[in-house]
Amino acid sequence: MSTPPRRAYWQGLRDGAPFILVVTPFAMLFGVSASEAGLPLAEVMGFSVLVIAGAAQFAALQMMMENAPVLVVLATALAVNLRMAMYSAALTPHLGHAPIWKRAVMAYFIVDQTYALSTLRYERDPALSLRARVAYFAGTASPVCLPWYAATWVGAEVGARIPPEFALDFALPITFLAMIAPMLRTAAHVAAALTSIALALGLAFLPYNLGLMIAALAALMVGAQAELWQTRRRARAQ
Repeated sequence: MSTPPRRAYWQGLRDGAPFILVVTPFAMLFGVSASEAGLPLAEVMGFSVLVIAGAAQFAALQMMMENAPVLVVLATALAVNLRMAMYSAALTPHLGHAPIWKRAVMAYFIVDQTYALSTLRYERDPALSLRARVAYFAGTASPVCLPWYAATWVGAEVGARIPPEFALDFALPITFLAMIAPMLRTAAHVAAALTSIALALGLAFLPYNLGLMIAALAALMVGAQAELWQTRRRARAQ
């Protein structure tokens, strides 16, 4: 029996709901940091609405605070967000036949959490209809992306009054650990992760977070090469 789109949406919403616990303090922390860096509220909110990518936002904000050249700021944010291109490619077999306007909306809402949840759901139920897949994706985005805006505003408005002992910065590492750990299922995933870790640490001395950019690009290439090697190996075995 196929899953109705309405039911798929609510399943996605329930699956994404736990991420509110980390998305909210993460967004608040960005609002606090951006406000303390001197950005007015309109620019803080524009940052979150237009970019909607926490790691890239923090990286770009750090570069701006260090008075880095504009091109370096943009390149750093782009390098951090290169994984979104891989997410998009991975979701194309599942959502690529949706109307173009729906694909445009979903592309905007592709973040780590929506990608991770949707990919796992689609792999568990390959018979899921296209409408149900789109609905599930929308469901995951509702509790993950929409609170991002509100929490950013709260952080920018009242962040200075949040006690330091609340330690909002715990949200970033916990979020990525919760998402990445279950996704390290193949040698390609593990190779890409180890490459990025090794290079990011080894090149931490480079200015403007250039080591992070190099690590991201190298991890993409290593992961793709490992996937290609696995595919050829399976083909020879068959």
